Amino acid sequence: MLHTAAWTDVDGAEGDPKGAERVNVAGTRNVVALGAPVVYFSTDYVFDGRKDEPYVESDAPSPLSVYGRTKLEGEHEVRAGWIVRSSWLFGSTGKNFVRTMVALGAEREEVAVVDDQRGSPTYVGHLAEATGDLLDLPYGLYHVAAGGDCTWAEFAEAIFDEAGIDCRVRRISSAELGRPAPRPANSVLRSERPEAPRLPHWREGLRACLARLT
Repeated sequence: MLHTAAWTDVDGAEGDPKGAERVNVAGTRNVVALGAPVVYFSTDYVFDGRKDEPYVESDAPSPLSVYGRTKLEGEHEVRAGWIVRSSWLFGSTGKNFVRTMVALGAEREEVAVVDDQRGSPTYVGHLAEATGDLLDLPYGLYHVAAGGDCTWAEFAEAIFDEAGIDCRVRRISSAELGRPAPRPANSVLRSERPEAPRLPHWREGLRACLARLT
């Protein structure tokens, strides 16, 4: 059973922790109660970002935000199945960073984007393919994220470059942006499990996503 439902409004969770708990923790408990093996999609935000190297499965989680905490508690609800931590998901549908930047770049000459958070932007199409491969592997925890890493500002510049959009990126700090929920400075994920699926570089995922958008 693919459990993809989640409270993903990171800042909104800070103002409504009980709501985030109902979805991410109690909701997962209800799915698990159905008795089928579960694929639970988790997040890089279970880490505090203080590590200088990529996070692997054996690293101890220490979430900074309500969102990260409730997703970690959701992991603990899974009894039989696969826990898949991924990073900075984007795709051609729904609300995500790529679609937001494409829209803003079409109407502005400059956008301000944080440059002190680093992760591995992961195309949902690549993650979906890898999930199919994961079902042939033993139950457990897997880090499945795109190859390579970048900051949000570098990601925005790549989006404009690949999409042919003439828009400047002004690099700012997380403090300047002033979001309610703290984010990890480094949330790059890698797997220490040799059997874990490996995804293409995030830039390949970006090109595949933009091809679908256009």
